[in-house]
Amino acid sequence: MSGNAKISPQIQAVDPVWEAVRAGARQVLDNEPFLANLVLSTILNHDTLEEALAHRLATRLDHEDVSADMIRQGFAETLRDHPEIGQAARVDLAATLERDPACHRAIEPLLYFKGYQAIQTHRFAHAMLKSGRRDFALYLQSRSSQVFQVDVNPAVPMGRGVMLDHGTGLVIGETAVVGDNVSILQNVTLGGTGKADQDRHPKIGNGVLIGAGAKVLGNIKVGDCSRIGAGSVVLKEVPPRTTVAGVPAKVIGEAGCAQPALVMDQMVLVHDGSK
Repeated sequence: MSGNAKISPQIQAVDPVWEAVRAGARQVLDNEPFLANLVLSTILNHDTLEEALAHRLATRLDHEDVSADMIRQGFAETLRDHPEIGQAARVDLAATLERDPACHRAIEPLLYFKGYQAIQTHRFAHAMLKSGRRDFALYLQSRSSQVFQVDVNPAVPMGRGVMLDHGTGLVIGETAVVGDNVSILQNVTLGGTGKADQDRHPKIGNGVLIGAGAKVLGNIKVGDCSRIGAGSVVLKEVPPRTTVAGVPAKVIGEAGCAQPALVMDQMVLVHDGSK
């Protein structure tokens, strides 16, 4: 190919994640005809992942207060100004497919997994808040809490490649920060201390794994590639690449691997060498 040759529009338009979702949709049609309406309306009647995502979320969030059509319109307007939402949704979907052993096809998080759906709803709410649509953002937080049992303040900046395993009971407060490639299990709280209007919530680094039922409280930093054991209560800064566990949590060793969030191992070694 000469240096002046142009790439065809067909090649430029390739979207592997969207194609994988559509392939899964066709498989669902073949295997379960009773779900034909769901698959057609949610996936196959749309041209892009962004359109399908907006449709699915709006359908889940539909309520007599604000209809699915109005939510879809709000999402479409937000996507025009914030295309990064679609990019992050793809990375989150790939992260879920890679890390969750219960996820076998790219279509599954989009159709069925409320952890994935809750994170994408938050991304829309966060973008709306930044655009000055505070009330719509707060409404989405409220509905997400009702529908998905996930309550994340719309002010929270969320990195890419975030995976919520189950998601039920997750609470993240207003001044928290969540980095890239973070995995969080159910019933986790990233909470504040006191009621002063200040920076009062945790800052979660990249590649962190937070085990089920863990509570991280206050304006403390959880270092990159660290691991928080299930049921722990973290009140002090967590150094990078370490494992903390207990109530209150203490450093008990190294993280055990380079990227705990990718490995998803919640088991930690106690002092007698057993698990």
